Amino acid sequence: MSLEYSEREIEAYNRKYLEKYLDPSLLEEGLKRLEQGEPVQYIVGNVDFYGYLLEVNRDVLIPRFETEELVSKTISYLKEFENPRIVDIGTGSGCIAITLKKKIDCEMEAVDISKEALVVAKRNAKKNEADILFREGNLLDPLVGKYDCIISNPPYLSKEEPVMDIVLKNEPSLALFAEEDGLASYDEILKNCATYLNTSFLLAFEIGDTQGEKLLERVKRYLPESHAWVEKDMQGRDRFLFVRER
Repeated sequence: MSLEYSEREIEAYNRKYLEKYLDPSLLEEGLKRLEQGEPVQYIVGNVDFYGYLLEVNRDVLIPRFETEELVSKTISYLKEFENPRIVDIGTGSGCIAITLKKKIDCEMEAVDISKEALVVAKRNAKKNEADILFREGNLLDPLVGKYDCIISNPPYLSKEEPVMDIVLKNEPSLALFAEEDGLASYDEILKNCATYLNTSFLLAFEIGDTQGEKLLERVKRYLPESHAWVEKDMQGRDRFLFVRER
């Protein structure tokens, strides 16, 4: 998720989005809801992610462009894996899991702690004809066996971090905020993931743009034999963490 756009940019984007995707008969009502501070994606009821139409509502985070970048980078790194077993931690709308399943030959699983989010993700998988095994639970707890890739866009905002009202008042806080200055989910995954990884593996995370160095330190602490690096998004910000075996 990315929350660093100006109000003017968001307003212009939202109006174009409504005009493009909302039934003309509903446009006036949609503009009123927009003025009242409701996200345009929730008004329309769906979002285009990587070319796939996904349902979104207040039970799931609205997918951002940076998450598309994470998926694209991950696909390129998974080319050397044959039919990898992948799990998406904190799947939300299912956007990551669905795209990976559609784009590469893989065994795909997805986890979320929210029953409501899983309902949305399952509908999206069915609509997009993506065969995914969904598991309910917190982070790694529901996992069974070994995986070639763990991918996640977990909650990573500090509870003290300023957030735009349109996000704070509409999107699920469970998908936005985490303890330990936003690092709690990463810490839990990195600390315990070795049990669930094959010898050759890939970890892929979307991260906050100031968290790279702290997360690299955690990788060194919990997975000392691995190789980790941070990559930038299209705006030049540190937004992705990848970890491989050495």
